[in-house]
Amino acid sequence: MKTDISRKNINRLAFPALVAGIAEPVLSITDTAIIGNIENNAIESLAAVGIVGAFISMLVWVFGQIRSAISAIISQYLGANKLDQVKSLPAQAMAIIVLMSFLVIAVTYPFSENIFKFYNASGAILDYCISYYNIRIFGFPFSLFTFAIFGIFRGLQNTYYPMIIAITGAVLNIGLDYAFVYGIEGFIPAMYVDGAAYASVIAQFIMALLSVILLLKKTTIPLKITLPFHPEIKKLLGMILNLFVRTLALNLALYFATAYATSYGKEYIAAYTIGLNLWLLGAFMIDGYSSVGNILSGKLLGQKAYKALLTLNKKLVKYAFILGFIFIVFGAALYKPIGMIFTKEQAVLEQFYTVFWVILAMQPLCAITFIFDGTFKGMGEMKYLRNVLIFSTILGFIPTLLLFDYFDFKLYAIWIAFTVWMFCRGIFLYFKFYRKFSPLAQKQ
Repeated sequence: MKTDISRKNINRLAFPALVAGIAEPVLSITDTAIIGNIENNAIESLAAVGIVGAFISMLVWVFGQIRSAISAIISQYLGANKLDQVKSLPAQAMAIIVLMSFLVIAVTYPFSENIFKFYNASGAILDYCISYYNIRIFGFPFSLFTFAIFGIFRGLQNTYYPMIIAITGAVLNIGLDYAFVYGIEGFIPAMYVDGAAYASVIAQFIMALLSVILLLKKTTIPLKITLPFHPEIKKLLGMILNLFVRTLALNLALYFATAYATSYGKEYIAAYTIGLNLWLLGAFMIDGYSSVGNILSGKLLGQKAYKALLTLNKKLVKYAFILGFIFIVFGAALYKPIGMIFTKEQAVLEQFYTVFWVILAMQPLCAITFIFDGTFKGMGEMKYLRNVLIFSTILGFIPTLLLFDYFDFKLYAIWIAFTVWMFCRGIFLYFKFYRKFSPLAQKQ
């Protein structure tokens, strides 16, 4: 059956994926805004949430790549009309990744102080980091489990149920944030930073539970683990390993950015935290269309429909570029009010406003890069994605950061480095894609 790559079908898949995608940064932004406005030690608390958020994001991105790996394999089997042959794979993969998440907790929990000292945290900021992390890390297995089920739905060309799950988690998290951070007089004491952590864990548990219910009720994919291992498990683990290494390189960039921002002072790390959350919001908005590349490219590759694959990519790049430009317009129009949402501390706002325009300006570039990123994931090209990100981080991001830091550009150094990083990633993926598929499309 021919795969529909019309604008209507692309948007049908992209809109729910976009909503689901922005749920995660909305949670982080909510934490940032609520913590940034507490009465006691707001700057130190905001800095701690930013540092811990960067580390937990690293963990989620490293291990959460199972979503893309599962989606790629299922979509290719779906495109080849062989879905029944891969039904035992997801449960086996989820069992492996959840066991790994418990190992992460066991390894990091006792050493949280050392981890955040490595990020240059000290004093009250370090204390808040330890307290926040030692609660929030227990939501990690639930996040990975939910990510894996999202991958199943994506592989089945369904972005609607992940949207429902993500919206539920986001709304719940926001409500619990207000209740736990500020407290409800006579019922719940104000828990400040710890309250935000508890809110996240509860929301992550509910999302995992809802994921299970919808998967069992709405699909034929079982969650019962059966042996022997599926023949594709080796390929899947290979994909996850390549994505694992790739994401370590990604988070090496995030580590350097966070560590340098922290070293500049508490106002700088607080401002960087706001900027990073807004940058991630833009990234996850584009993820709606990037997810379509992930979903449909695997299916088209399974069908060997190379002309349609090129047409799909061109459409997605155009839509994502427009979305990135819209982000610029809204950000420019609300330049001052956006900062005031997160904090009233003038020292923090001054640093944020200085570099916010760079974050806005890079959005179209990020949009194009993320589209190619999603397309390559859908095609299972994890090894090439790994190599590109390692190259972009080691020879693009880090030298740029060190150069501009040497000239005392501070937060400018960080965001210029991110811009160079995104350019390097995008340009290599662009040439690889067209060099490989243009000749194949011409033969059809």
